[in-house]
Amino acid sequence: MAPRVITVDKNAASPKAFNELKAAGDLAASCELRQSKYLNTLIEQDHRFVKRLVKPSMGFFSFKTAWNTLQGYERMNMLRKGQMHGVEKGNIVGQISFIANLFGLVAYVQQETRLHAHRLLS
Repeated sequence: MAPRVITVDKNAASPKAFNELKAAGDLAASCELRQSKYLNTLIEQDHRFVKRLVKPSMGFFSFKTAWNTLQGYERMNMLRKGQMHGVEKGNIVGQISFIANLFGLVAYVQQETRLHAHRLLS
């Protein structure tokens, strides 16, 4: 579904990029650009955690590395916030199992989960 309005900060490059996307046909002609210093704040706050993770890594050496790493950060944050189907927010065991299934580590995670549960009960 095409966006009706795109909200960006007051960066001077935004209108130029927006107009180029419209001219190329990547955005609908009816799409509007809304520049606001504050309306985008909630969205930007969601990415603060990425800045904390990227800074200590001293940047990236290629676009591909940056893209893959940032996608991983974003997806792990989505998982943590409960935005993945079948995994609720706060369900740590479910989150661990999801990642384990993703990487084929099911047996290992089941063993660790049992050990953790045993320690909690002891």
